[in-house]
Amino acid sequence: MNVLVAMSGGVDSSVAAALLLDAGHEVTGCTMRLWGGESDTGCCSVADVDDARRVAQQLGIPHYVFDFGDDFQAGVVEPYVAAHAEGRTPNPCIECNRTVKFDRLLRRADALGFDAVATGHHARVVADGERWRLRRAADEAKDQSYVLHMLDQAALARTLLPVGDVTKAEVRERATALGLRTADKPDSQDVCFITKGGRGSFLSKRLALTPGRVVDTSGADVGEVGAVQLVTIGQRRGLGLAGGAEPRFVLGVEGDVVTVGSYDELLVASVAVTGLTWVDGPVSGEVEVQSSAHGRVRAGSFAGGVVTFASPAPRVAPGQSVVLYRGDDVLGGGIAT
Repeated sequence: MNVLVAMSGGVDSSVAAALLLDAGHEVTGCTMRLWGGESDTGCCSVADVDDARRVAQQLGIPHYVFDFGDDFQAGVVEPYVAAHAEGRTPNPCIECNRTVKFDRLLRRADALGFDAVATGHHARVVADGERWRLRRAADEAKDQSYVLHMLDQAALARTLLPVGDVTKAEVRERATALGLRTADKPDSQDVCFITKGGRGSFLSKRLALTPGRVVDTSGADVGEVGAVQLVTIGQRRGLGLAGGAEPRFVLGVEGDVVTVGSYDELLVASVAVTGLTWVDGPVSGEVEVQSSAHGRVRAGSFAGGVVTFASPAPRVAPGQSVVLYRGDDVLGGGIAT
């Protein structure tokens, strides 16, 4: 099979390319140049592109750089800014996978005659007769199936995830054995276009940040925030509130007013979900629910665009992805409203 491997400059995608070579595939590496602005974290730096290119040289495979900056700006950055302006909490890495890595890249691969694309994500694509299943990774601690929940049958049929069947420790061992320059490279944990200056610095250059009042559930003033656009439902730290016997969490943001309350007040019975996508057709009934990349998995049920939790759960910030599972299988997901 002729495979185009997305090489971010990290150890996972480096080993993904190596495993595909071992399996006898014809492998070509590519790095997507996504963010043309300032960057000191994530997978968009000049150093990361150079690491990917040099690993490709070590493996003896071709390597190309694709400039998808316009797609990234339109599909990831602009929606990220707009979501904050509207009081939502977006997940730009999921939108990057949705609009760039598994849309734009797949279309480029098709145009160039590749049979499939591959990435270094820790998840598994499993054939089930003539259908495809998306499953959690073998390494539960590194599982990334949550951020791939938008992949449908057409995408899964052309997607390979070579490191999904091995642990992260085994990935690093393999990279070390091959002498790859990325063997000891730390994992990227940050949004690639947010520099060390932080989210506030990035957004302040693109929208007007509004100071706000902080009130408790009785309406009494308890503090102030410098920018309501940076406040997230469920947030506890960084609110500048006076200390107290009981922690306080953000329960809601309305205009320039932030309401805080106790953990018990943060709990809800359900969450409405929109923009649903399915791995293999709509489902309903009992599910497991995950609402952050490495968050707790909760029992619940799904029907009519609403997830009902088996027991009260913390509110999900509007804009965050809610992903549905049955066991290790990803069913699909959508965006909390």
